[in-house]
Amino acid sequence: MLEYRFDEYRPTEDEEYMCPNHREYFKQKLLARRQELIAISQLFLVELKENGIKAADTLDQSSHHAEMFIDFSTSERQQKILHDIDLALVRIETGEYGYCEITGEEIGLRRLEAQPLAARCVEAQKIFERSMNVKTRVANW
Repeated sequence: MLEYRFDEYRPTEDEEYMCPNHREYFKQKLLARRQELIAISQLFLVELKENGIKAADTLDQSSHHAEMFIDFSTSERQQKILHDIDLALVRIETGEYGYCEITGEEIGLRRLEAQPLAARCVEAQKIFERSMNVKTRVANW
């Protein structure tokens, strides 16, 4: 059981890494973000149903299409974040959260506080990003 309320508690280096308090703290943080994203998605759907494409002239329709494209792109990004949150919640339940999926090393509280979805330690993330940059350059060549 948590010793502190979620809104008052902050993980510290003085505690055992990924102790029950840490796991519960990050779980609550992820669940709160998940609820926020779901609410935003629901508002987007309602807005989409209510507003549709009503513009009469071509310029207005074009502008509306551009706005819709941005909204859909944002919605797609939010869906990916929801998926990543769900994966992080599974890692919390299995005891893997907070540990690098590549090296098994601790990710660190400061990194998780800044990026609760982090699944890799800083060094493994740098290597991953470099490999993605190489793949992108080769694909664009």
